[in-house]
Amino acid sequence: MTTVGEQLRQWRHRRRLSQLDLAIAADVSARHVSLVETGKSNPSADMVLRLAHQLGVPLRERNRLLLAAGFAPRYSERPLDWDGLSAAWEAVERVLRAHEPYPAVVLDRRWNIVMHNRALDPFLAEVAPELLRPPVNMVRLGLDPRGLAPRIVNLADVRTVLRTRIARQLDTAPDAELAALYEELLAPGPGDAGRSVAAEVVIPMIFRFGGRELRLFSTITTFGTPLDITLDEIAIESYYPADAESAAYFTTGFAAPDTDGRSIVA
Repeated sequence: MTTVGEQLRQWRHRRRLSQLDLAIAADVSARHVSLVETGKSNPSADMVLRLAHQLGVPLRERNRLLLAAGFAPRYSERPLDWDGLSAAWEAVERVLRAHEPYPAVVLDRRWNIVMHNRALDPFLAEVAPELLRPPVNMVRLGLDPRGLAPRIVNLADVRTVLRTRIARQLDTAPDAELAALYEELLAPGPGDAGRSVAAEVVIPMIFRFGGRELRLFSTITTFGTPLDITLDEIAIESYYPADAESAAYFTTGFAAPDTDGRSIVA
């Protein structure tokens, strides 16, 4: 295992910060940061967490930093059905229901769908059954020819946006399984050299669905101050119509559900 100082230096490099930048942000001396990184000073648990906070280190990785420094982990990772998370999941379910008639999904850090609302169901109707066996991966669902890919009119743009988002995510928090998914489905090919989208935040996903084209864009919601790894690593992706015709499709064709958000996690 690498030392806590080496790990902190790696995180600092990922964030493209100098030792002075980190020291100012954490309200410590640059010399102290240097001594910690070189192993000449053993940081306290509080100092490890202070530096990790300024570096935006995910909670899972903060536990690893603490272990490397000789301390017990501070952040728990609870199963999704743990009673202590029930209030959080009830809040998530309310968000999913409130977003109907438009689709919304809850994703984990590897883009597996944990939960979704009923507005997503019609889009899954013609997906190959093997892609719907838990854990259902959103990236695979969208890009696999057996999934939604044949219905996405601007598939190249969508793939480019996903490539950018996941590459940024891997740069922020490396993960072997997500990296393997990236290499399988998103690694740039010969035709992708230099390809980009003009404005990622407004590029719609265009579906050919129900005899018409539906244009959707998405927003992402996360928990603001989670102290549990499970909550820290989930996000709600909510889809909105990008034009009046798409909005009319959902508002006229959606039947109000009588159940909570649907879980398709393993």
